Amino acid sequence: MPILKVGITGGIGSGKTTICRIFGTLGIPIYYADDAAKWLMQHDPDVRTAITEQFGAAMYLPDGILQRAALAAAVFGQPDRLRQLEAIVHPAVSKHTQAWIDAQPENTPYLLKEAAIMIESGAYRHLDRLVLVTAPIETRIARVLQRDGGDETAVRARIARQMPDEEKRRFADFIVNNDGEQLIIPQVMDIHRRLLAIAAAR
Repeated sequence: MPILKVGITGGIGSGKTTICRIFGTLGIPIYYADDAAKWLMQHDPDVRTAITEQFGAAMYLPDGILQRAALAAAVFGQPDRLRQLEAIVHPAVSKHTQAWIDAQPENTPYLLKEAAIMIESGAYRHLDRLVLVTAPIETRIARVLQRDGGDETAVRARIARQMPDEEKRRFADFIVNNDGEQLIIPQVMDIHRRLLAIAAAR
């Protein structure tokens, strides 16, 4: 029986990385799709070639380092350009994900794939269950400012461009409320037990 594939997502500042770390301490393999996308844009020859063809050779320095700020500026506020970039990166991440899944031990009860825009991209459709990490907007803003610094207005703009939690809830099988008040370890442990039961019943 194939390994149970579980997605975990949440908006910027929701704390999904922290939640993933807890799952990791339980021995659950975790694939960080956003980190993989960054790695592929830097190291995958096909991805590099496609980005260069679509956005110009200036996206990479002479030493081959990706100009992330330049690429972000090239797609910012331009949905068509963003879709072009996603059409390059998302298939590469999907292929990379599958290779990672295939490499997991057969006795793995379930695995996690973490991504920020899992619902928006449609990637959740290829998974068996979905965990959503939520937090109040003000809490998320405070976390991002503490983590990254920067400007509150810019953070609010980033949040405004993401799908609201209220809409994401419709897609989620499990929800972790990471508001800073409710304990998160008991929530994760409950989801873990339920996922183990689902995996055992397959």
